[in-house]
Amino acid sequence: MNEAAVALAYKHCERITRSRARNFYYGIRLLPPQKRSAMCALYAMARRIDDVGDGIAVQDDDKLPSLQAVRASLLLLSGASSGLPVAAVPPGDPVLIALADASREFALPLDALQELVEGCEWDIAGRRYVTFDELIEYCRRVAGSVGRLSLSIYGSSDPAAAGPLADALGIALQLTNILRDLLEDRDAMGRVYIPAEDLDRFDVSPRLEGKADDLMALICFETGRASAWYEQGLLLLPLLDSRSRACTAAMAGIYQRLLDKIRLDPESVLRGRVGLSAGQKVTVAAMALARNVA
Repeated sequence: MNEAAVALAYKHCERITRSRARNFYYGIRLLPPQKRSAMCALYAMARRIDDVGDGIAVQDDDKLPSLQAVRASLLLLSGASSGLPVAAVPPGDPVLIALADASREFALPLDALQELVEGCEWDIAGRRYVTFDELIEYCRRVAGSVGRLSLSIYGSSDPAAAGPLADALGIALQLTNILRDLLEDRDAMGRVYIPAEDLDRFDVSPRLEGKADDLMALICFETGRASAWYEQGLLLLPLLDSRSRACTAAMAGIYQRLLDKIRLDPESVLRGRVGLSAGQKVTVAAMALARNVA
């Protein structure tokens, strides 16, 4: 595969990231060009997997076969990252082309993407979680995995310490997503991620129905759990270089602001999806850049 084709593949992934990563792109754009391109390739593949699981890319009956096709493509990428030429990747798939190149450049642990596929399979199966520990295992697959992959692109002064922290930060982001999307997941997808033990504790039904005060107490309780994972995951920042630190701080900062909005107004997640304005996101990213890049 010639350099021009690889460059075009990266541009394709960047377009996907810019249009679909409504929160993450504010951080990704703070990275230097090579790392930014690799993160866009990673996001484009993660987006592909999520879109299959959510039924955006395929019909329900085609979800599992489509995920199996993704698994096969990732195995092909594993061969490419181990020394096969990028030309061994199918030329008609710019996401695979870009990710293969990024994987060879940054030694991405592509097995982590297989974990993301498994998490989507759990979604398709309608898996429910009895305990918080079970939910955390799901979060590790669909978000901790991406955190660990991102760390390979960032680099770290202490990889052994940084890996679990990247995993923890991914979990914090996913717990925030779960709270933000409570209604959408339940009504559009038939999914309720809140553990049964927590629903029982606050006398809330598996359909998230109950007294208003009980629902608000449940949501506040879950925001506290997510905050604890941010506290752990943000210990990653000192182990990153300045640009990677700014990127991570921007992405985490946007999600922390979302979590704060939910904590201050827990009823908001029952009215619709909670979000930040573009201006608020730019402010968070600018602050992250100013604090972490001299």
